[in-house]
Amino acid sequence: MKIDINSDMGEGFGPYRLCDDEALMTVVSSANIACGFHAGDPETMARMVRLAKANGVGVGAHPGLADRQGFGRREIPASHDELRQQMLYQLGALTAVAKGEGVPVAHISFHAAMGTMVNREPVLADLMMDAVRSIDPNLIVFAMPDSVIATAAARAGLKTLLLFLADRAYDADGKLVARGLPGAVIKQEDALRARVRQFLRHGTVTTIDGATRAMPARSILVHSDTPGSLDLARIVRSEVEASGATVAPAATIIES
Repeated sequence: MKIDINSDMGEGFGPYRLCDDEALMTVVSSANIACGFHAGDPETMARMVRLAKANGVGVGAHPGLADRQGFGRREIPASHDELRQQMLYQLGALTAVAKGEGVPVAHISFHAAMGTMVNREPVLADLMMDAVRSIDPNLIVFAMPDSVIATAAARAGLKTLLLFLADRAYDADGKLVARGLPGAVIKQEDALRARVRQFLRHGTVTTIDGATRAMPARSILVHSDTPGSLDLARIVRSEVEASGATVAPAATIIES
């Protein structure tokens, strides 16, 4: 079995960096690169693309809301068309930067509040997926299982790669527990290893209230802004490899 490990990368700007992107890029197989709105800038984007190319890591766009102060995690009122144009602007920027480095953009993964807004409204999700398809019908959409985004991507004829968020807790409905609540972010090594092993062996996850839910994913996400993200990503990779699975970029998994 092939499993992708992905992380949100390049989420700084100018001289400011959120994590050790260089080291993290040697662990993951797909990089969701910030496109300049919630984080990132042209130089940072180019650096991420070059790092991905050097390490054989798949490149993806990570568009978010234009809110650096809130790191793209605060919802900002906007019309559907405004959100569509913001997404296209960012996807276009990374596509151009990556093309300049001779690297294709393989996937798209929405960041934080933008993803929440799209995932709440089927009409908006359809609009976004149609826009993605108009740019590149071969782009892979990263999405949560049973999500509005995944359903809209299928309607648009786009391929999806379903995500398991190793460092985030799920509730009984399969939704992420809000970050401000106790236990929402998993940072302890033993807990993370147990979650990844359960996912790899049984295809399930234990929710924050002790229930067991199916987790039909093929990609594990580790947030780069989680404290100790590099160590967490290394733990995830070690568990994947110990299980006998192969760590591979999203495009390789979709093609297999």
